[in-house]
Amino acid sequence: MKYAYLGFSNLMLLAFMLLPNQATAHRFAPSLLKLVETTEYNYNVVWKTPTEATSNIPLRPKLPVGCVVVSEKPVVREGTGTVSSWSINCDALGVEGLIGQTLGVTGLSENQASAMVMLTLNDGRSYQSVVNNETPVFLVPAQPSQSKVMTEYTMLGAEHIWQGPDHLMFVFGLLLLVGGGSRLLWTITAFTVGHSVTLALITLGFLTYPVSLIEFAIALSIFVLAVELTREAQVEGKLSIFRRYPWWLAGGFGLLHGMGFAGALAEIGLPQGSVPLALLFFNIGIEIGQITFVALAIAAWLLLSRVLANQTIAERIVVDQHRLMIVPIYLLGGLSAMWCIERGLEVLG
Repeated sequence: MKYAYLGFSNLMLLAFMLLPNQATAHRFAPSLLKLVETTEYNYNVVWKTPTEATSNIPLRPKLPVGCVVVSEKPVVREGTGTVSSWSINCDALGVEGLIGQTLGVTGLSENQASAMVMLTLNDGRSYQSVVNNETPVFLVPAQPSQSKVMTEYTMLGAEHIWQGPDHLMFVFGLLLLVGGGSRLLWTITAFTVGHSVTLALITLGFLTYPVSLIEFAIALSIFVLAVELTREAQVEGKLSIFRRYPWWLAGGFGLLHGMGFAGALAEIGLPQGSVPLALLFFNIGIEIGQITFVALAIAAWLLLSRVLANQTIAERIVVDQHRLMIVPIYLLGGLSAMWCIERGLEVLG
């Protein structure tokens, strides 16, 4: 089994290295098209999208033909995205305004992206939907659907954790630290509790934090975990404190990672009147993505254990076991160090 674990570690790190845009984790949050009705038939429009594109075809909002631009503000840069805003008048659409009309984004297929569309009317009604390659437009219904909030924010949560692999790399480091069994269960549970607490507190407005500093701290948490993995498992016959109580490490750093999740959720936005529901199912989506990753990792481990069960193969690699084991650990440390430098410069800048 230990040889299977060795092969699994290298395989998973190789997969991480091959992920596109790996060095810029969480730089590709879903785009946001937000419309707020100010007076009858008049709307303020905000369009947020990542500055770094994945295609030559840009993402652009698609509004009903009857809406005309009244005024427009200069494009500004916010963090890793750009923000455009303008005012539109849609009185040509008739008494229902945007109700029954379609809102969407072009270029989703070419960029393999998704976007959140949000609409708030001055009578308090609010609508939200995720548009993607399969459903590029959103038909504004007469009444918002809470079932859509549940399904769409679950999808956004799962999508977020897979598009931002720094969180998954931390989970991968925990797998290397504790292996499987009940210790893994308690450790992952502690990480879940930690990031759930700060995600809720920040989203509900009880805490504020400097985004760039927290992003640096998240990268640093992965580096600290990598350093721990390079140390001897036992010192003077005793396990190190992190190996004896890995759930404290996971829970403490989970608080930091929850702040990162909250930052992504803030970029997406929350539907008016359904904030607790959206928060809950965004977190559920994160957990689904995390559990899926752990399940795939364990499945890969078990598969490799069958392949490497041949004693002859095991004997051939046993001499290089220590040397090979250090490869995924140093890759983990190298990537996290690169993120520390990159995000540290953002903090200083």
